Amino acid sequence: MNRILIIAPNWIGDAVMSQPLLANIKTLYPQSQIDVLASPWVAPIYRACTEVGQVIEAGLVHKKLQWGLRKQLARQLEANQYEACFVLPNSFKSALIPWLANIPFRIGYRGEMRFGLINIALDNPSKVNRPPMANHYLALSNALDHSHEMDTSHRADPKLNVSPIAKQSVSIKLQADSINEKSLYVLCPGAEYGTTKRWPTEHFADLAKKLIGNEADVRVILLGSKGDHALGEEITSLAANTSQIHNWCGDTSLDEAIALIGVSKALVSNDSGLMHIGAALKVPQVAIFGSSDPHHTPPLSDKAKVIWLNLPCSPCHKRECPLGHLKCLNDILPETVLNTIQALH
Repeated sequence: MNRILIIAPNWIGDAVMSQPLLANIKTLYPQSQIDVLASPWVAPIYRACTEVGQVIEAGLVHKKLQWGLRKQLARQLEANQYEACFVLPNSFKSALIPWLANIPFRIGYRGEMRFGLINIALDNPSKVNRPPMANHYLALSNALDHSHEMDTSHRADPKLNVSPIAKQSVSIKLQADSINEKSLYVLCPGAEYGTTKRWPTEHFADLAKKLIGNEADVRVILLGSKGDHALGEEITSLAANTSQIHNWCGDTSLDEAIALIGVSKALVSNDSGLMHIGAALKVPQVAIFGSSDPHHTPPLSDKAKVIWLNLPCSPCHKRECPLGHLKCLNDILPETVLNTIQALH
């Protein structure tokens, strides 16, 4: 195999979870060039993967067919003469481009009405006994050549590397605000899924105050998307210490966010894409779980600690607490998280 294409998933966490697959493909086919077709939202993840030769950004929109754009992309990709393509999303649309590009081997899980579009198909595991997402993707690497089949049952820990350009950009930003990298904590208050994945802002604010009070020169950066900016403002307001707490939610690119997390002393986050980035960068981290299941989507790192109360009502996987009390998150106290951070060092 000389050239292999990956059709990337649409979520940051899932993109991080696909890195072990890339590493395994590179082991099986060391001379191959692995390219990735990705949305601009997840493209930075693949720029942080050393296995990737080229990241091809495509403005494909969720739940839209965009037939003209898909045909145009397929024509461009056909010229690259890919021999195989791994299609990571389960959707019909995601399998169209490699089929239109006449890529001979199109590997993926059986999904919605894509018989023929995927010509090497694996059965999706049952929802009851689902493997961790990284192992789910990793299993696809055995589909092409059974003679080199590798054991994909062991824990597959993703690994990312900060790009030099992003690292330089972040260093300039930190210097401009007189922030010392060695005394930097990153808190990520957001979670795209909804409130049942978000630790309360008052708890984040209390934790930020405790971190600042415990160590000299500590700075806290709040990191997230533009949609998280209001959460960051609420935290800085509740903490009443804006000089040492910086709300950078929505003010950094994902490339820069990766670099920031990479230089942080510790990361505290909800179950989110940034949590998985922290794990892949092997920084000390505390991951707070509420409605979701840490057995299925844990941060895969020996430097990560999960806090999950494992209440009888969780994991409920609901966007809003069906019981109205959100105890799974409210009852995780800032003191508990602080003690966990201190135990990591």
